[in-house]
Amino acid sequence: MTPTEKPGNKRLRILKNTPVDETSQRELIPQNSKPADASCPRCFGTGMEVVPGEGARRCSCRTSDHLEQLFQEARIPARYQHCDLSNFEASIDRPEDISKLRAKGEAILVLDEFPAIDGRGLLLVGSVGVGKTHLAVALLRELIERYRIRGLFYQFGALLRKIQDSYNPISQTSEMAVLQPVFDADVLVLDELGASKPTDWVRDTMMQIINTRYNDKRLTIFTTNYSDKRVSEKDTTELLEERIGVPLRSRLYEMCKTVEIEGDDYRKRSHGA
Repeated sequence: MTPTEKPGNKRLRILKNTPVDETSQRELIPQNSKPADASCPRCFGTGMEVVPGEGARRCSCRTSDHLEQLFQEARIPARYQHCDLSNFEASIDRPEDISKLRAKGEAILVLDEFPAIDGRGLLLVGSVGVGKTHLAVALLRELIERYRIRGLFYQFGALLRKIQDSYNPISQTSEMAVLQPVFDADVLVLDELGASKPTDWVRDTMMQIINTRYNDKRLTIFTTNYSDKRVSEKDTTELLEERIGVPLRSRLYEMCKTVEIEGDDYRKRSHGA
């Protein structure tokens, strides 16, 4: 024992096969990714996991295999896997894109302030083809990449059908097996809210999902084609609260910021219709 050492001092030991030279330390955290900001329960964003009584090792959340697994488990449809914030079309030179620029700004704000936003998400409202799903998926993908969190995408109708299928006696999936990942995802994108016929069962199921995530302060991003207001007295389009119910719409005011996106149908423009 040297004079500078004190009895009982414990030193952090690097686990076997974990190099400690300066070059290797730089490699522990990928240079093209940002810190996880305490979202990982093992390394708290440092990239190093401390194993009690053993030492430290590179955390599994910093490996490319882990990131790829997170993307696969997010269930993002192939059509939207290219989506990110950089290719969301909104130009400052186009006056008609003002609402899209504002929506993109709100998404960036969520990305930068996560997870300190305390579960308050976004409700993206707009007509068909204005880019709601693109923006929601872009935000989901970048949250997963930056913070290594568990994300999940579901189209509203598809989720309801999967829950209904679990009631089939020959189904090998239970209702809770379908719902638990929806409850537990750090970030959930629920696309086309209100698209299914508003039965009591649909409303009860949605209330269960939203209440659980609301109480657990988990971030949820919704998209919907149904607005909170009609464009004129002659407009007979159903409102969002008519599709999902007043209690559920009220809860969404608490857990999400409503962001309206205006514009033409991108699919019609791109196909020359």
